[in-house]
Amino acid sequence: MTVKAVITDWGGVLTSPLNDAIATWLAADRIDTDQYRTVMRAWVRQAYDGEGTNPIHGLEDGTLDPAEFERLLAAELLTVDGGPVVAEGLIARMFTAFTPVQPMYDALRTLRGGGTRTALLSNSWGNDYPRDLFADLFDAVVISCEVGLRKPDAAIFQHAVRLLGLTAADCVFIDDIEHNVAAAEALGMRGILHTGPAETLDALRGLGLSV
Repeated sequence: MTVKAVITDWGGVLTSPLNDAIATWLAADRIDTDQYRTVMRAWVRQAYDGEGTNPIHGLEDGTLDPAEFERLLAAELLTVDGGPVVAEGLIARMFTAFTPVQPMYDALRTLRGGGTRTALLSNSWGNDYPRDLFADLFDAVVISCEVGLRKPDAAIFQHAVRLLGLTAADCVFIDDIEHNVAAAEALGMRGILHTGPAETLDALRGLGLSV
């Protein structure tokens, strides 16, 4: 079937890898890396395995204020010296090393210029987005905390597809998290697990898209 739309995640797809940004933040704030990984592994597992709500789930769907998330996470962490971690501004510090991936931005502009519809579908962590670029890049923008839904819930994918005026089968979905790609594919989308811009652009070309 002809691909009519490309729906993409933001962090880790249109930006440099999340793990790189986190590593930069951990080093700058001198946070105990092992403790951080222990906490986040548990929170992420709960958020994606359907074990009820947790801070990540609440942050992403907008039911937990970002400042409260910062407080909860900071309370679980220690510096390498065993001291407390500053909660205020923690989210901004976590993502300060995010940089745009220009080949992905260029590809979206090329796709849209050629008549393929484009959409952003992002689970927000209370971070800032380059919203000044959105009008040039996307026909639809879906940010989890603004719609009260989060990936991998089927409803948020369905919402994005409706905004585009298409069906799931018309769409390709790009994400760097396997759970989210699998959820999109379960609805009938074609999924691309993003591991790097070169690989993703090759996958789009394999679907007959010019990028």
